[in-house]
Amino acid sequence: MVPSNELTESDEVELIRRALAGEEQAFESLVLEHQDRLYNAMIQVTGSVHDAEEVTQEAFIRAFLKLNTFQQNSQFFTWLYRVAFNIALSRKRRKRAKISLDQQREDIGNDVVDHGEAVDAGMIRQDQVSLVQTAMSRLSEQHRGILVLREMNEASYEEISEILELSIGTVRSRLNRARKQLRISIEELQSDASADDVAATDDEG
Repeated sequence: MVPSNELTESDEVELIRRALAGEEQAFESLVLEHQDRLYNAMIQVTGSVHDAEEVTQEAFIRAFLKLNTFQQNSQFFTWLYRVAFNIALSRKRRKRAKISLDQQREDIGNDVVDHGEAVDAGMIRQDQVSLVQTAMSRLSEQHRGILVLREMNEASYEEISEILELSIGTVRSRLNRARKQLRISIEELQSDASADDVAATDDEG
């Protein structure tokens, strides 16, 4: 993942050591260093500003309580991201289960569209951001999660392997499948949009 521009690795190691020794201000410095980056990443994972805020807060609380389990054989942010990512997935599963129950008496044909921040448009034209955002929202959690890690957070294969607890070979194959599914989803949306345009032209005629 893109390295921090503020703390050096040795600075971070020292802050972690002091935090483990009970110095709360040291952990607060770690929070200040990583909170914006983690929050922005969780917006892309959850598709919701509100959910991203809650996930970020919960992740830092959990990280504080479990800091002694951090082995320091990886970057602190990689470990923190994994904590937040797992929280986000658990929350989405619980929410999906609740929605499923709530909608037993309702029409479930209305798809929920992701209205969170647009995904990074570094490799696409700006006018396609909304399209890709919607296409991403249609992917499975596995495919959406790995694309967010690789394409938006610039995580290495090794970091993704650690966060998702997968072999690097599995990361590569899953990422390829995710990209393929994203392309299919985009093509379907484009086809639907073209059909709508044709229908609107016919109506005007």
